[in-house]
Amino acid sequence: MPNNQADEGNPVAESTTDARPQALKPALESMTLLVAAVIVHDKATNRVVLLQRSENAKFAQGMWDLPVGKSEPGEPITQTAVRELYEETGLVVKPEALKVAHLIHGAWGVEAPNGFLTVVFAAHEWSGEPENREPRKHAQVRWIDVDAIPEEFVDTTASALHCYLEGGPQVSLDSWR
Repeated sequence: MPNNQADEGNPVAESTTDARPQALKPALESMTLLVAAVIVHDKATNRVVLLQRSENAKFAQGMWDLPVGKSEPGEPITQTAVRELYEETGLVVKPEALKVAHLIHGAWGVEAPNGFLTVVFAAHEWSGEPENREPRKHAQVRWIDVDAIPEEFVDTTASALHCYLEGGPQVSLDSWR
């Protein structure tokens, strides 16, 4: 009989096979979009990597934002953060170097009619220099001094960034009644 409790020497004792239990049909009506964002913070110079959305962006055209993107099916959220950061900026961060900085739970989003959950990570170790690797989506990608963060910033990620920098709340709710 399967045992879902961890035993000594076996972190997850389930059965003698590595097969996962059969998944139930997805509850699409209640699906929440999972998103990762990364605050690359150079503490020595007190600046962060930001991108400015282009006029071709799906939403928030011309606004500033953190590197951010949707999770792919079967992808751990830390891998989403690493992948999206690299795809958008060329910066490389190891998943184990990411620290959870903030959570944003939105009731609704442009591509998320059933809501979204954004896990905002902070990274203080990276390799590479920021570059605009998606020029159709972004007008620019660059370091910005934390004292000069633009006002024209996507509300949800701006709030997360300010909370991180000021040591404020670690959870934000967006568009909930």
